[in-house]
Order: sequence, then C-alpha cells, then structure tokens
Amino acid sequence: MLRGGKKRLLLPLGWAGVIFYLSSQSGTGLELPFLHADKWIHAGIYGVLAALFLWAVGGNGPKALGTLVGLVSLYGATDEVHQYFVPGRSTDVWDWVADTVGALVVALLYYLARWSRLTREES
Repeated sequence: MLRGGKKRLLLPLGWAGVIFYLSSQSGTGLELPFLHADKWIHAGIYGVLAALFLWAVGGNGPKALGTLVGLVSLYGATDEVHQYFVPGRSTDVWDWVADTVGALVVALLYYLARWSRLTREES
C-alpha cells in the first residue's frame, strides 16, 4: 500500500534511474580513499534506495521488509548484468552482495525502530 499516493514512488524510482545512469558511464574515474571503499559506496547507494522505497510504501512486518530487500537486491543484480555491456565497466558479484547488505541494514534498522516504537506505545 502506498503512503500518500503514487507520487511518493517518483523519488525511489528517480533514485533507481540515477543508479542506472551512473552505472552506464564508462569507468568511474574515481580515486577511492581505501581498499574496498567501492563496496561501502554500493551499500550506501542501495541502502538509500531501500529507505526511499520504505518511505514510499512502508514496511508492515518482516515479510514486507524481506520482499523489499529482495526487490532491491534484484535491481542490484540487474545493474551488475547491465554493467557487463558497458565499456570500461565490469560485473562483480561482491558489488551485488554490498547492494543487498545495504538494503538489508536499512530494512533491519527500520524494523528495529518500528518495533521499539510499538513496544514503548504498549507500555
């Protein structure tokens, strides 16, 4: 169920478009500050995507959150396949794992915050 109408989906879908655009660019040209910094970047970018979808549609319970993580993870997997066809880019299963972990962390934090709030309201 959408919170506040279909317009809320524009933000997460727009962010998904930004991800697609960035992964369409040949090479990154970025100087990374430390080893595996790109994995943290992947986790952050896909964590933001999960948070935006949570803002748009909510997450009522573990099953809904699991579905959200699965869908964000699937988008990350398709992005990795997409990069295979972009000159100067490569497909990396560990990037996909980082995407999934970012979405999972956001979903868990959302669930814990919601559970904590509900527990306080019952007290």
